[in-house]
Amino acid sequence: MRKVKLVIAALGVLGLLSTPSVYADGFAPGEGLYLGAFAGGGTGIVQPKVTTIGNATGHSGSGAANDGHAGGTFEATEGGLGLAGIEGGGMLGYGYKMGDLYAGIEGEIAAGDVTFKLTSANAITLSGSEEDDNHVTLTAIEAKKDWTGGMFGRLGFYVNPDTLFAVRGGVLVSKFEVSTTGSTNYTEDFYGGGPSVGASLESRITAIDPNLSLRIGAVYTDYLTANVFGLGANTAGNYSDGGGLHDSEVTGSSMSARIGLQYSFLDVNSLF
Repeated sequence: MRKVKLVIAALGVLGLLSTPSVYADGFAPGEGLYLGAFAGGGTGIVQPKVTTIGNATGHSGSGAANDGHAGGTFEATEGGLGLAGIEGGGMLGYGYKMGDLYAGIEGEIAAGDVTFKLTSANAITLSGSEEDDNHVTLTAIEAKKDWTGGMFGRLGFYVNPDTLFAVRGGVLVSKFEVSTTGSTNYTEDFYGGGPSVGASLESRITAIDPNLSLRIGAVYTDYLTANVFGLGANTAGNYSDGGGLHDSEVTGSSMSARIGLQYSFLDVNSLF
């Protein structure tokens, strides 16, 4: 029984010696297990590409005459539709300090109101005419980035014992809520993601707590191309698979600038 008590006491002392409380200078920025929160602004650009099938002059299946129209492709090769808004979120990561070098992993999730909206003073006719029961019009379209989340690897170096410069690379996934206003309103959720890179500068706030750091940085994400067809109950298909009258796809990118705080609180090695 005495031996068991001695072992428990020894483990307690070793655990105490491994905790940050005995680090006279605390953790270096980004070192150990850390938790943080950030806020900032986000911008982005959406680049659409729509190809339509032409319709020759003639008669529809019901016998009604139509004027016909030529098909074609609209593509935003330069520029596009801009998004802007604010966002905030949190991150959880773990980092190793190896002399002046640094390596770590990090996950994050953020939410905000990064949005673009296009409106028209006059209703745009998509199909039919005012005399038809199936007259379809559009007056506005809006897309909002509800949230993003992803994982990253980080590499960096310590400019000095209290300041870390790091770059990161990984993948971010975002949820977009797209809605239209017109003769019938539609709403649909779309998910997009792609490679993401970023850079940050972290500086320890010793005056408050040696384990607390201020962090500023920027993140760029390149969204992969995705087909978009059908919105809510509007089930028009992608003509490339024989289901509809258009082939629509979107791509784009986003940039966000952040400022936040992070707190290192555990050296995982102390658990073993």
